[in-house]
Parts: sequence; C-alpha cells; structure tokens
Amino acid sequence: MPAAWDAEQYLRYARERARPMADLLARVPELPSAPRVLDLGCGPGNSTAALRRRWPDARLLGLDNSAALLTEARTAGEPSAEYREQDVTAYDPAPERPDLIASNAALHWMDTDTADHLELLPRWAAALRPGGVIAFQLPGNFAAPSHTLLAELRRAPRWRDRLAAARPDASCHAPERYLAALAAAGCTADVWETTYLTVLTGTDPVLEWVKGSALRPVLDLLPRERDRAAFLAEYGALLRAAYPAGEHGTVFPFRRVFAVAVKR
Repeated sequence: MPAAWDAEQYLRYARERARPMADLLARVPELPSAPRVLDLGCGPGNSTAALRRRWPDARLLGLDNSAALLTEARTAGEPSAEYREQDVTAYDPAPERPDLIASNAALHWMDTDTADHLELLPRWAAALRPGGVIAFQLPGNFAAPSHTLLAELRRAPRWRDRLAAARPDASCHAPERYLAALAAAGCTADVWETTYLTVLTGTDPVLEWVKGSALRPVLDLLPRERDRAAFLAEYGALLRAAYPAGEHGTVFPFRRVFAVAVKR
C-alpha cells in the first residue's frame, strides 16, 4: 500500500526541496518546440511547475500513485498539466514518445520487492525520441543519521512488531552505477552529486523535514495518536542529538545525486 502522503507537510520546506530540481533542469539541453515532457513521480506538482517554467509551451504529463498529491498538483502545483494516477514502476512511456523524462526526488520510492529502480532506466531510454533526455535527481543521504536512526528505532523492541511491515529502506546507488546504466541504455550521460548544507529553523526542524518524506510509511503503521506521539518523541530526541541547533539554525546536510542523459 502506498504511503498516505501529506502534501502540506511535504511542501513545508518547498523552497529548500525545490533547489535540486532547479539545479537539475539548468543542465538539461534545449528541447524541440512544444516538447512532450513526462514528470514521473510528480508528487504535489512542484516539479511539474518547474518544468512549465523552463518550457512554457511543453505538453506536460505528470504521473504519481498518490491521489492526495495529485489533487494538490491539479489545484496548486501546475494546473495546466495533465495528470494520471499511475504506478510508475509499471508504466511504459513509449506511446508518449517523450522528448524529456524527468523525475524529481522519486526514483528511490520506485524500488519493489523484486526490482531495483535502476531497471527502469533502459525502458525510459527506449521510449525517448532520438536526442531525447532523461533527467533525474534523488536523495543520496540514506547513510545519514536522519535515516539510520529511523531504521534503528523501527527495529527497537518497543516498535519492531508494529513496524515490521514498513516499506524497505529506500536506497540510492553510487553515481557510477547510474552512469553505467544510462550508457548501457544508449545515452550520453552527465552524472554528479551535491551536498547542500541546508539551514533549518524552528522547533525540531529535521523531524519536521522527514515527516514530509521518509517518515510517512512509518507513521502509516501507527494509526493511534498516542503511539505516533511516543514514536515521534523518541525519534525527535535522537535527531536533536544528531543535528544540534546552532546560533543561526540547524544544519542539515542534504546529499543529492543527479543525472542528465541524452539518447544517442
């Protein structure tokens, strides 16, 4: 079952979350006029809006498996785009003949019990027109305390029985593996990584950040409010120790992996 995403929580740090997408699109080469652009894992439409700003005349299609996020996308994200509720891992973009397939902070959610998200890249490349582009970015901070502490707490005696069904931990491969996969799929690829030293403010800001992303599947398995509150109190204390507040806010290192690949 997909996580019950909360668009408002996800967009609480919209400006900080938008920066990697802006940096990604800055490296995408020019596209034909009125290009066909797919936003796979479009979420609440913030990435779709960025695509519209870059290509105002694009024919935009956003896909996501969350009805709640698509509602936000249709109303506040980028209302001029077309949207479909769709499991992206089962989607074949070939009939669309896209000029650009973009994915913003979504590929790591596309792993399944039997398949790795790397396996999607040859299908996406095959669907492109000649000279078409794949552009994606995803978090590469799964070894950071924000994620390792969450994994350890889920497996603690108090929580492991109730959280055993949580989605397996998401993952990001080494940049070299994305480069190799895209090259093998017939693309010339530019792959890089960046760590943003994001300064967060407010009470428990790192906890508030992960509530909009990595924490969603866990909270779905704690329907009782008192259980959620107890889990968040434990996790919040761990995060405060790992990411101490400073004079000007809490520094949250935010590593991302990027790829822009052009079909040969």
